[in-house]
Amino acid sequence: MRLRSIVLAVAAMGVLSSSPAFAGAVLDRIMQNKKMVMSTDPEYPPQSSLNASNQFEGFDIDVGTEIAKRLGVSIEFVTPGWETIVSGKWAGRWDVSVGSMTPTKARAEVLDFPAIYYYTPAALAVNSANTTIKTPADASGKKIGVGAATTYENYLRGDLVIDAAGAPKFEFVVKDAKIQSYETDVPALDDLKLGDGTRLDAAMTALPTIQGAIKNGYPIKVVGEPLYYEPLAVAIEKGDPELHAKIAEIVKAMQDDGTLTKLSEKWYGVDLTKPAA
Repeated sequence: MRLRSIVLAVAAMGVLSSSPAFAGAVLDRIMQNKKMVMSTDPEYPPQSSLNASNQFEGFDIDVGTEIAKRLGVSIEFVTPGWETIVSGKWAGRWDVSVGSMTPTKARAEVLDFPAIYYYTPAALAVNSANTTIKTPADASGKKIGVGAATTYENYLRGDLVIDAAGAPKFEFVVKDAKIQSYETDVPALDDLKLGDGTRLDAAMTALPTIQGAIKNGYPIKVVGEPLYYEPLAVAIEKGDPELHAKIAEIVKAMQDDGTLTKLSEKWYGVDLTKPAA
């Protein structure tokens, strides 16, 4: 994600508290301001991106917008860096993250995860000209691009732990990778498309992100089967049980009434809102 902050207000600006969250504080702020501020990424299609009209669009954008609608408030988007978001040091600058975040044990120490809203496969991509990396294991020892502070980076380091309910077990089949970290995932794909081995041998990100890049003309291809499946959750600051309960209630209703399924099929062509078998 970009490190500078882009703010696109759908409603008038409100005053954001810089205090840490405590019981009910964030939910109260949202309701008083009649606005939910959501962190997002302008360069992570099809989850979130800026279109030609300079408006945010994508699966995460639609999910966040629907949550705000069911709260009875408008929505505003801000784009802090991903490392800042997962650090939990929000200081009241935004209220929620609907940003395809995996609820790992380490992240749960600084953030709360009220609801999982979809599941996505993590995959490996290579340049279309590559003929030597035919399975993920073949990428062992190769230079692989990933977004910084992502689960993909953790996976390549061999220290990824996903302990959320519904997460299938996985193995570390890529060994001793030469990790090249980027601000977010898409720049890794940008370097990968320059040529086989030009800057990278492979890149690792969510399968829908790779498929979206291929659809947009990137000369890259998916290698083998997904490396793992990850549940992706709404994140909030720790210490606001009222907001936690309200978001959990809203997301469950969106699951029960088919809204999440419709949004997934709109952006991915398939329903990714159920755990992988």
